[in-house]
Amino acid sequence: MSDVLDLQDVSIRRGATTILDGVSWTVRDGERWVVLGRNGAGKTTLLQIAAGRMHPSSGTADLLGSRMGRVDVFELRPRIGLSSAALADRIPAGELVRDVVLTAAYGVTGRWRESYEKLDEGRATDLMAAFGVAHLADRRFGTLSEGERKRAQIARSLMTDPELLLLDEPAAGLDLGGREELVGALAELARDRRSPVMVLVTHHVEEIPPGFTHLMLLRDGRVHAAGPIEETLTPENLSSAFGIDLVVDRHGERWAARAA
Repeated sequence: MSDVLDLQDVSIRRGATTILDGVSWTVRDGERWVVLGRNGAGKTTLLQIAAGRMHPSSGTADLLGSRMGRVDVFELRPRIGLSSAALADRIPAGELVRDVVLTAAYGVTGRWRESYEKLDEGRATDLMAAFGVAHLADRRFGTLSEGERKRAQIARSLMTDPELLLLDEPAAGLDLGGREELVGALAELARDRRSPVMVLVTHHVEEIPPGFTHLMLLRDGRVHAAGPIEETLTPENLSSAFGIDLVVDRHGERWAARAA
């Protein structure tokens, strides 16, 4: 399998603060990764590097075969789908849902005077249907529920048929029903061999969709453990990463964690 993402000894420093410290991580074609860790562990920063939106302070980051610092990131970014709270905050509240998805074809938020082909419009319609928001196409983004916004954002992240899909806490703020609907949609996506390589950042073991193959645990900006999910998601690894004695359970294809 080819390497889709390859970070070697990557660090991010802001003044005297080290956010990521010597992270090495390889993601290969066909894999679906979950990144878990406490608040402040460096998960979102790691995803910003993977999305080509941040350069390492030191170390090397190769994305889709191109090294950061030697490639035009504006050519690279359309090959990477991203769904994050920071991106959602840039979407105008008055934007139609169909345009929220469609404008990803040009890598912009907020439709202006750009024109789209019928092929783009058809893909946007198909993606909205796949994530259960087709009936909301003419609604304003700002009027959607949190769950509807999340699904619209994921549809948008797939608009350019990316080779790498990055999801930063897609279930944050959802109620139980909304979370389960989203987990189900992501599980279906993960099981499809035609889907891009996926990386999902979350705080919660319960949000890991079936079909995800690998896990990274971050602690204090460092890789605490990484590997196949069945080998890595252990009570010992999780307890030491989160600083609390935890029990890990598995029910069918779903995981859960609780205090011991």
